[in-house]
Amino acid sequence: MTDEMADRLDVSTAEQFKALSHPLRHRLLFALGQEAATISQLATALGTAKGNIAHHLGVLRDAGMVRVTETRQVRGGTEQYYRRTAKIFNFTGEGERANTAVALQAASAELQSATGKPMLNLRNIRLTEKQAEELQTRLSDLVHDLQDAGPGEARYGVVVSVYRPQQPEPTRP
Repeated sequence: MTDEMADRLDVSTAEQFKALSHPLRHRLLFALGQEAATISQLATALGTAKGNIAHHLGVLRDAGMVRVTETRQVRGGTEQYYRRTAKIFNFTGEGERANTAVALQAASAELQSATGKPMLNLRNIRLTEKQAEELQTRLSDLVHDLQDAGPGEARYGVVVSVYRPQQPEPTRP
């Protein structure tokens, strides 16, 4: 099998969103961000049982989000290396909003086990709709234009969001 990864995969079907309904599946996609890995490697990295990893990888595989890219014979068994099918998953459609919440749960779990001191800025500020759109575009371009430093370099997670929180209606005197 080829080890190449597509640039983008549009995530829009009910099956795909159902596959992403569990935070561990997002964490698996994070862990498979650049390198293929085995069930054992993923279980060690994520601190969970191999059977749990195998189950969740199967769900992601059935939804077309991961695939086996290599197999090797080891100690009388076969070891499979899994890889994401795309570098970027573009969430669209009816499941987009619900998936965002689950993705943030997964990112939160990653932050809790992160090495070093993560940077997190959370700010509420009044913006015009045009300012908010410009900010979204600038941040999106910044993140998508980042170039991978290559094998041997540390991996970093980047979470960027511009959102409009629920807020009470202002009272007017």
